[in-house]
Amino acid sequence: RENFIHLCNPHLEKMKEDILYHFALGTGTHDFPTLFGDVKFVCVGGSPSRMKAFIAYIAEELGLGSPGCDYPNICAGTDRYAMYKVGPVLSVSHGMGIPSISIMLHELIKLLYHAKCSDITIIRIGTSGGIGLEPGSVVITRQSVDATFKPQLEQVVLGKTVIRSTDLDEQLTKELMQCSKEIGQFNTVIGNTMCTLDFYEGQGRLDGAICLYDEEEKLQYLKNAYESGVRNIEMESSVFAAMCNLSGVKAAVVCVTLLNRLEGDQINSPHDVLVEYQQRPQKLVGYFIKKSLGKV
Repeated sequence: RENFIHLCNPHLEKMKEDILYHFALGTGTHDFPTLFGDVKFVCVGGSPSRMKAFIAYIAEELGLGSPGCDYPNICAGTDRYAMYKVGPVLSVSHGMGIPSISIMLHELIKLLYHAKCSDITIIRIGTSGGIGLEPGSVVITRQSVDATFKPQLEQVVLGKTVIRSTDLDEQLTKELMQCSKEIGQFNTVIGNTMCTLDFYEGQGRLDGAICLYDEEEKLQYLKNAYESGVRNIEMESSVFAAMCNLSGVKAAVVCVTLLNRLEGDQINSPHDVLVEYQQRPQKLVGYFIKKSLGKV
């Protein structure tokens, strides 16, 4: 059963019903194998609207939906997360930051387990700040590192510090890179992704409400990050990698860079340019899914 979801929680076996509260789903009220048993690919991203756009995009790419077709939010009973499905693809929003995606992943992993899904690939698609890259570049994450450039997630459990690995699936990373070469539409690199606890001070910005360092210190920090292998910064990849590792799930992170942080802190590209940038991860992952299903 090595290709099935692995749950690191023996207590779940003793529960008569598992309520996925933040999804408004439960094993006592929903038939998980019927609803989700055919899922093979899960794509997660911060914004509900972006994940709805992704499911409409992938439906068209796979020939599973008609133009203008609406896709209902499976989690309509809650306003925490949004979930959409078409064929073997599940698209789920995770909000912003480690706490938000962590809650979502606990319930998503249990959902896939209860549905008896196998051979699952989970990919986070999103936006990020680049370091030393032109805006619009796509970064496929090799490792997620913390703000001190260590490839680990430090978590406090029962008052004790627990360190978890944040490596991502090497073969999946290579396959995604090959897909980008075949598409040939935008610059793509493999690099480390720095995952921070904050958008402003935690990422060395000068434009937050609080900033007690100068521009020279900021630039030195970002240059040190670049020299350590970091190519972009976001706020979810570390716990995403750690939880997928513990659950035995192949996982990848694919983020587009909206700016080069060595040149500034604020995103000032025109709206239409940013919209096109944000479509690049979904194009890459969409192509990967089509290729995996033999539809390229």
